[in-house]
Amino acid sequence: MDREKITLTGARETLLATLYGRALDSRSPDPVLGDTEAERAVRRIDYDFRRTGITATTAAGVALRARQLDDWTAEFLAARPDATVLHLACGLDTRVHRLERPPSVRWFDVDYPEVVELRERLLPVPEGDYRMIGSSVTGDGWLAEVPGDRPVVAVFEGLTMYLRKEEGRRLIQRITGHFPGGQLLFDCYGTMGIRMQKLVPAVRNAGATLHWGVDDPSEIEGWHEGLECLDALRSVDMPGLDRLPAAGRVQMWIVARIPGLRDIGRILRYRF
Repeated sequence: MDREKITLTGARETLLATLYGRALDSRSPDPVLGDTEAERAVRRIDYDFRRTGITATTAAGVALRARQLDDWTAEFLAARPDATVLHLACGLDTRVHRLERPPSVRWFDVDYPEVVELRERLLPVPEGDYRMIGSSVTGDGWLAEVPGDRPVVAVFEGLTMYLRKEEGRRLIQRITGHFPGGQLLFDCYGTMGIRMQKLVPAVRNAGATLHWGVDDPSEIEGWHEGLECLDALRSVDMPGLDRLPAAGRVQMWIVARIPGLRDIGRILRYRF
């Protein structure tokens, strides 16, 4: 089997860390996510995944975060089977393959053109009403390609911290202004997490830079009329932490008890 040579750098390269984390989880005897498509993709890639610094603990953390966002997405689609899914900065994430979607769902995966080309080569074509758009999510033109006639669930995992605050505000305002209603599901770092970014091997080794930290999720509510925070789940309180290896459980127990560190990361859900 020919393996795909990867030449991504910077923030784009970090998508390989989350892919590898989900693949490692799938190899576990008791996986959190069981993302077998991620494992198949990793086997097809020519890349030194040791650069990601992903361990058994961080792999389980990646899987738990993905599972929470999957669960919220599935919950929304169960209630609104006519919805549009906007999966932003999708990387090589296999969410469209993991979730059972009603056939009436319209799904868009959006990422840089070179990432979309990788998806085409490494991942199977999903069934149903599905399309990829090759563009930076901060670009102005791509949203015009997405009909705004349905409720939307916009999922963006591992994105906000790479944006500047004004870019994040503009992205959220464009989405909430384009669709009649829906939900935004995304993870974020707090300011402390941004300050500690060099301690994250995947970020450091890729030469990426993190910018935006969210300390007050309620601030984002003011960016669009009717935008409401439904959940602000801290990483240290995420369901399933008992699935972490013992060292990871101890680490999270300690972090949860240190002011400043306990808010280092969150998963957020808003409706509008």
